[in-house]
This record gives sequence, C-alpha cells and structure tokens, in this order.
Amino acid sequence: MKELYYNLSPMETITPESWLQKISTELKPADYELVRQAIALSQLVNDGKLTTSGQSHLAQGIMTAEILHQLNLDGHTLAAAILHSSVPHPDLTLENITEHLGEQVAKLVRGTEHMSGISELYQNILHRSNYHHNVDNIRKMFLAMVDDIRVVLIKIAEHLNILRNAKALSEKIKKQLATETMAIYAPLTNRLGIAQLKWELEDLSFYYLEPEKYQEIVDALTERFPECHQYIKEVVATLEKALANAHVKNFQVTGRTKHIYSIYRKMHRKKTDLAGIYDVSALRIFVPTITDCYTVLSLVNSAWQYIPDEFDDYIAAPKPNGYRSIHTAVYGPKNRIVEIQIRTYDMHNQAELGIAAHWVYKEGKQEAHYQTKLAWLREVMDWQQEITSSKKTPSTLQQIFSEHVYVFTPAGDVLELPHGATAIDFAYHLHSEIGHRCRGAKINGNITPLTYALKTGDRIEILTSKDGGPSRDWLIPSLGFLHTSKARSKILHWFKKQSQKHHIAEGQEILNKEIKRLNLSKIDLGTAADKLSFKTDDNLLAALGSGDIKFNTILNVLSIELEKNPTAIPEEITITTPFKEKYTPDINIQGVGNLLVYTASCCKPIPGEKIIGYITQGRGVSIHRTNCLNALHTHKLHPERFITVAWSKKTANRYPVDIIIKAFDRQGLVRDISNIIIDAELSVVGLDLAIDKKERLANIRMSIEISGLQPLSSILDKISKLPNIIEVYRND
Repeated sequence: MKELYYNLSPMETITPESWLQKISTELKPADYELVRQAIALSQLVNDGKLTTSGQSHLAQGIMTAEILHQLNLDGHTLAAAILHSSVPHPDLTLENITEHLGEQVAKLVRGTEHMSGISELYQNILHRSNYHHNVDNIRKMFLAMVDDIRVVLIKIAEHLNILRNAKALSEKIKKQLATETMAIYAPLTNRLGIAQLKWELEDLSFYYLEPEKYQEIVDALTERFPECHQYIKEVVATLEKALANAHVKNFQVTGRTKHIYSIYRKMHRKKTDLAGIYDVSALRIFVPTITDCYTVLSLVNSAWQYIPDEFDDYIAAPKPNGYRSIHTAVYGPKNRIVEIQIRTYDMHNQAELGIAAHWVYKEGKQEAHYQTKLAWLREVMDWQQEITSSKKTPSTLQQIFSEHVYVFTPAGDVLELPHGATAIDFAYHLHSEIGHRCRGAKINGNITPLTYALKTGDRIEILTSKDGGPSRDWLIPSLGFLHTSKARSKILHWFKKQSQKHHIAEGQEILNKEIKRLNLSKIDLGTAADKLSFKTDDNLLAALGSGDIKFNTILNVLSIELEKNPTAIPEEITITTPFKEKYTPDINIQGVGNLLVYTASCCKPIPGEKIIGYITQGRGVSIHRTNCLNALHTHKLHPERFITVAWSKKTANRYPVDIIIKAFDRQGLVRDISNIIIDAELSVVGLDLAIDKKERLANIRMSIEISGLQPLSSILDKISKLPNIIEVYRND
C-alpha cells in the first residue's frame, strides 16, 4: 500500500550535477541539452540569495523542473522552470534567454512572469465581502491570460515546491500560501486532471491550515494501518485469484490509502469521526482494454454485494476534465465497505498526469492538436461549481475565454466584462455616476482613448469631472465608445431624466433637421402624437429628443394615417370639387376617366409624402408634392384642375429622388457612398461630382430610385455616418 501521509520535512536539495545525471537517460538528447544550458545560464547569475521558501533561485528552479519532469513535460518547459526564478536578476534578461535558448523558452518564462501577480492579487481580495466573486474571476483570468498551458503547469509546480519547503516559514505566510492553494491552485490542478499534484497540494495546505486535525487523522490511520493493511492484502489476493481464473491478462491490483484531506472532507460531509469512515482504503484494478474493465466489474459484483448509490461509470460519461474510470463499492469480507476503481493503464496515466499526459512530441515539435486541447481545457473550466451550488453545465461556458476579459480596478478587484468592452463600459459597470462623469481613462498608468478595447490583465483608472453628464456621441455605434447594452441603457436613462424643456428643444432640433434633410413640408405633430399615444405635441418632441422614439416612427404613423384616409385633403392646397374614385397601381386618384398618371420632375414625390394631382392639357395627371412651389403657383391660376390623390398602401415601383452630399474630399469617397446604395439594392440614375481642390471639398448630386420616404431616411442616415461627410440631404 501507498504510505499513509506525505513527509512534511523540507525537501532534500538536489544538486545541479546529480539532477543532470539523473535525467540524462530519461530525456531526449535535444531536451537534455536545453536543460543543461538553462542550468549553466542560471549558475552564471546565481548570487547566493535565497527565495522566500529558503531555497536558492537555482535550487528552486531545479525542484520545480523535477516536478514537471515527473509529469513528462518537454525540455523547453523544464528549461523555462529553471530560469523563471533567475530572471529577476539584472544580469539575466529575456533577451539573454532568447539568444541562448530560443524564443520558445523565453516565451514560457515571459508568460510565467505575467502570472507572478496572482498571489498578491489573491491576498488583496482575501478579506473582502465580494471574495467569492473575485476569486472566481481570478481563476478564469489565470487561464485567460495565457496562450500556452505549460505556463500554468510551471506556475503550479513552482507553487507546490514552495509549499513543500514552507514548514520553516512563519505561521502567517504558511496560512497565506495554504488558503491561496485551496482557492486557486488545487481547483485549477483538479480541472487540469493532475491527480498526483492535486492530492499533495490539498494535503499540504490542510496541514498548514488545520495542523491539529491533520495530525489527529494521521495518528488514527497509523493506529489502524497494520490491520487495514492486512485486510486490503487479503482482498487483493482474492481479486487476483478471481481475475486469473477468468483468464483476464496483464492485470494489476493495488491498494492505497486515501489522502488526508479527502478523508477529512468525507468525515465533515457525513458528520462523523474517523471511526465512522470504513473506506479509508481503496483498491485499483488496472487492465489493458475497456472491455476488460467491464469484465472485471462483473467479477467484482459476482464476488460481493455492490452498493448501488456508490457506482459511477466515468468511462461511459467522463468527467469534464477528461477523467475516466469505473468507481464502485462493495460489502467485502467481514461485511466491510471496500471502494474499487477499475480502469485501463492509459486511463490511469491520464488520471495521474491530466493534460500533461497528452504532451506528445514528434521530432521536437508540439502535438498537432495542442491548440485544440487548450481550447477544450478552457471550455470545461466551470469554476462556479467549485464555490457555489450552481447547476451550470460546461456547455454554458463554452466560449467564456473568447467572450470575456478580466480587468483590475484601482483597488485590485477583478471584474469580468464582455470582450470588446471599453473604459466607459467599465465605468458604468462600477457605478452609474462614475460612468456619467467619466472624462478620460488611464490604462496601466497611461492616458488612453475612451474607445480602447480592454484586454485581460489591464488595470483601469477612470478620470471624472465633478459634474456634467455623458456625451450623446457615446451612443453612436460607429464611433466605438460603447460595447455593453448595460452602459447604453444607463446613458439613455440619464438623458431621459434631464429637464423636459431640454428634451423638447432637442426633439425640435432633430425634427427641423430631418424636415430639412428630407425636404418635407411641415409635420403634423398632433396626428403623430395622437397615434403614438402622447398627450401633447411637446411630449412627443421630448420623447424624440430623449431617444425614446425615432423619427422614422413618426414618419411611419403619418404614412399609415394617410393611407387609411386616401381622400384627405392636403393642407397646402384645398380642393372642393368631388370626383369618383379611380385607381392606378401606385396611386389612388379622384378622376374623370382613364388618364395617364406620372410624377412631376420639378419636385419628384415619393411614397410616404403628401401629394396632389394636376390635370394637364393632353398629358394626363401630373403628381406633385403638396408643398411644391410650381403646384402652389399653378393652383392660384387653375384650382379647378387639381384633384385629390394619395399613395396606395403598397407601391410596386421606385421613384427618382435627388440627394445632395457635401464632404471633405478623400480617396474612396464616391466608392463608399455607392456601396451603401448598392447594399440597399437601389439604382443610381444620375451623378454629378464637383471638387473644390483649394478647399478640398466635394459636392455630389446623386439621383437614385427609391420606394419611399422611410428608405430614403435610412439611406441618408447611413451616408451621414461615413468619414468626412459634412451633410447630406434631399434636394428641393
């Protein structure tokens, strides 16, 4: 059986010479040479100073590398582990490492250095009220900040080595190391599936945190060890005989004592002392194939009565970290509970080494699926299950690291924000008032534009004014100030809460601008307000100014009203003569016969606008906008020739309209405008371009065919958002 507990004395120091001799036959020649050069480089700068764990930098590096060597890691990883402890020395830089050992080793050292702040960060949040939220984000950030999983393995191995040598440190430091291990490193190691490191991390931490309880369990196990050892020996002999009789080949049956912390957790869960825990020992049966696993399970269940509630088939349904094995429990000889694990040799290798078991090198190159394995690892990092009773499944967090960034507040808290979030999003995440008064941001100590997309690991400080509010520019998507709907919602709410008078003025300004841009007659606000359930015109303007409604909404309800009442008489021209109703495909008219109907070229009306019909001499009915100057002038002379017309509910044709675009000239300007027209599947029927080279101004007159007023408004809006555009509007 495995020994009962770990030796907690400081680890014996391995000299560079003895360790190199030990690994000389265990590593590939190229890997061995990398490690040898790393030791030589570290020796050049080794000044005899000790680390916090009482080791020299070189000794700490070698012991860390030995832990990684037991996980079958490659030479680059071992070399990086050795040099990581020596890099702080002024005579050893990352450039030196790149020059002597290559970019890959230097990259691993650099990545491990980035992780050095984890301990300080954890201690900063240890006693805060939002501890669980912070520690959860630290765990996520740990993996989100690295692009090579070997960096994480180096950091875990380094931490384990420090724990092994922490016995001589002060009680305060030991407890700090232990709490950090339980919160960060042990759960992380568990998720990586590295059982042999996870057990040791937990047992050492338990010893430093609860030395009396630890020793109590050890003493009880020591007392029970002889009898327990004899019992397991008898069970092993019985199983070996049964497997041999069943002709199972190449099997191995071993007994082991559970590690101390797992026994303590079971005692705590069952609310009993060690006397009430019978299954402190367990058996493992190793076989070559999966078929053999189920054959062995059948033999075990035939020999003893199994306990249904204690059966788990992690071969059929592996754990998220890739662990596979059959777990069962039976009432063995003397009616004592015996836990049994059944797995293949490959499964056992995976269970002990976790992701490190996948580290296969061919001709010195990483396995082709390495990045896929890293992506898989990140998909199963369901940290919430470690600290809450959340029922989230790994699939809900499948893209957590590509969709989120983890950043620091000035106080050291870690916040999770969506990928693409800006400093303004960060400010509103902290507090609405901080967002409202935000005037700038420092990222990692440097003044940075508010449109900067935050990256994992950034430390953000928001610069605020004493008063004031958000800018309306922040709400313009094309400018890139905002990414989160939460911040956008808070900004819109702020504008909504401003004075009614201010919103009315803003709304009137928007209304006037749109009327001018679309070359409309005056808007019937009363009708629009009634249709949109506003009590007054001012309320409608206030809603427009605050952003609660869009101008297109007003256009829409006025257009619907006109369609429902096609015989309504336009305000601009009054008609008193009644006519019988006739129809054309696009226009409803009050006519006197089958007359040709066409839109006038002077005002070019389009669907959605108020129109009037003029009976010409011999050319049918000419359709004008009701505010057309030509129509108004003619109406004074021949009012009897005007008839009531209105657009049909559904128009089949498109109609020409002229738009004017003024802009600062630049390369690709006409192309960008044309692309918007093409994307909207519209036709350009005319284009006139005038360039003022002295002022570098471009004046563009463009004729397009369009189906209505609302599509025109949309096109004008899109063009107005292009770079260098000064103004764009419909021509009179």
